[in-house]
Amino acid sequence: MTEPSKAGAKVDWSTEPERSHMWALTLIRLIAVGAGRTLTRLLLHPITLYFVLANGKARRASKDYLSRVLKRPAGLADVYRHVHAFASTVLDRIYFLRERYELFDVTTTNGEVVHRPLREGEGVITIGAHLGSFEAMRAGGEAHGERVAMLMYENNARMINTMLAAVAPKAKLHTIALGQAGAMLALRRFLDGGGIAGMLGDRTLPGAAGRSHTLWFDFLGKPAPFSDGPFRLAAMLKRRVVFSAGLYHGGRRYELVFDELADFRGLSNEPREVVDRLVREALERYVRRIEAACVESPYNWFNFYDFWAAADATPPSP
Repeated sequence: MTEPSKAGAKVDWSTEPERSHMWALTLIRLIAVGAGRTLTRLLLHPITLYFVLANGKARRASKDYLSRVLKRPAGLADVYRHVHAFASTVLDRIYFLRERYELFDVTTTNGEVVHRPLREGEGVITIGAHLGSFEAMRAGGEAHGERVAMLMYENNARMINTMLAAVAPKAKLHTIALGQAGAMLALRRFLDGGGIAGMLGDRTLPGAAGRSHTLWFDFLGKPAPFSDGPFRLAAMLKRRVVFSAGLYHGGRRYELVFDELADFRGLSNEPREVVDRLVREALERYVRRIEAACVESPYNWFNFYDFWAAADATPPSP
């Protein structure tokens, strides 16, 4: 791991529109509710084939990632399986949002890490990744009677609300838009009320250098940039941080996995270098946990862009 930098990475994922996401939703939502999940899943094969053949950039990114995680050259069959898993979670998002939980077989691993604090009235920050399905995670929390909010920046919040209006107008997805006036107060109140605040931490955010640092860690055999922003936020709010993922195992099977990453509740007036060290250690545990999840469930990581491209340049100096 190299030292932090406030310089942005050359590759800006935020300029790449997630065409696959909205394209698949737009096509599937027309028949998903009326025809049902079993029939609609048949459409995923032509959709997947089209995406694999038409989107060369995503195809190359998938092959690069899969070759790293599988430790062998990935072929088109591997890419097809990868994209099909993604399309499956996109379809299932519709049913999770419509609270059709009976359609799925959902298991939980290490759930007490997050459920126990919530029973005691303590809010928890969960940090996930583009692994599996966030909707499965949200549904799992709501099935336990827990309140779940997703933290995101304003533009992303508008995008997801637009998607929800089209797919599930009655869905009750609570979002807290970071970067707005009063966002931190709203987040603190939500956590004080015993809620789960979830966010994704496997993409650096261009333009956010003033609020976070980019740290470089070895990830699947090559250095890659990760932002420490989510962990700095948790440290500032003095909260427990839990890794979460809703892994898709094919068919109707999902697994909700949790692991504690850090506990910042004991922070008071520690020197900046102490906080920096604790944040860095928490971020490294997070990167190692993502890496382990990718090895265990390689077709669940849905970053269809060149995640390592920025690492081709020399990591910036401190």
